[in-house]
Amino acid sequence: MDLKFYFFKYHLINLATFDIIQTKKYRRICGGLASNIFKFAFIASYHALTSVKDKEFLEKNSYEAAINFLALGMDIEKSTFWIQHDVKEVLELYWILSNHTSMGLLERAHSYKDKTSRGISASHGLFSYPVLMAADILLFDSNIVPVGKDQIQHVEMTRDIAISFNHAYKKDIFVLPTAKVDENVATVLGTDGAKMSKSYNNTIDMFTTSKERKKQVMKIVTDSKELDEPKEWENCNIYNISKLFMSIDELKNLQKRYETPGEGYGHFKLTLLEKIEEYFKPYEEKRAKLLENPKEVRDILEFGASKARKIASEKIREIRDIVGLI
Repeated sequence: MDLKFYFFKYHLINLATFDIIQTKKYRRICGGLASNIFKFAFIASYHALTSVKDKEFLEKNSYEAAINFLALGMDIEKSTFWIQHDVKEVLELYWILSNHTSMGLLERAHSYKDKTSRGISASHGLFSYPVLMAADILLFDSNIVPVGKDQIQHVEMTRDIAISFNHAYKKDIFVLPTAKVDENVATVLGTDGAKMSKSYNNTIDMFTTSKERKKQVMKIVTDSKELDEPKEWENCNIYNISKLFMSIDELKNLQKRYETPGEGYGHFKLTLLEKIEEYFKPYEEKRAKLLENPKEVRDILEFGASKARKIASEKIREIRDIVGLI
């Protein structure tokens, strides 16, 4: 059976800009997939409503997030790519699945506890977030879900919900998805050493001005060692981010610089900044061209939505019949 690949990018859409973790994960996981693997990717606009309460912000950033995907090389012929709210069937499935999701399962969600502890308002939407995520995945019979280590639980919850539904109706309606973790980017640390996330304001944006990117890099948290002291690279936030952009030889050279007195963390930050700008330059150029052609971008999104709706409508019709919504 051909694999169906579900590419989930919910950081991006929560606050609708790309950061390094999104870029590296997309290019590593999606770049070398076999041609018989179906890839699904969408801009999670419904999920964004848990934290975004500004119409213009959501519209603008959802659109620009789509451009970011395309600039990175999203192949619309080999992938199905759309904005979430253009495929309304996911909301119907979300409600159906809610009736097969226990409160205990949702109460154990790490992401809910983490986000509320960081000041994000507790709401029903945030609490039931994993159910909508499950609907996103199950609606397309997804076999594989690429995630970071912190998101493995979401896939496990999706499996639990699918098993509950399948058991209730004594049919294997839903495929049980498997989490795929790329160890190279399993968890990317942000400028403060915590998981990189827009919600935590610790990202280095891929598409931004040179001035803003430099500001983000220069605020990377380090210890207070002086210029004339050797420095430890193993647990340094600058070095950890540098691993995403440097070759083995370049990293060995950086290690020597850490161990040799005479340079400060500001020097290492500038080296990192140079590597980031070098890496993203071709994508920035492609993005600029896409920004000049909004009709092309919207046509691409509608093309993807039409493909997604065809699959979703067939699946939801099957589910309605099984549960008695006829």
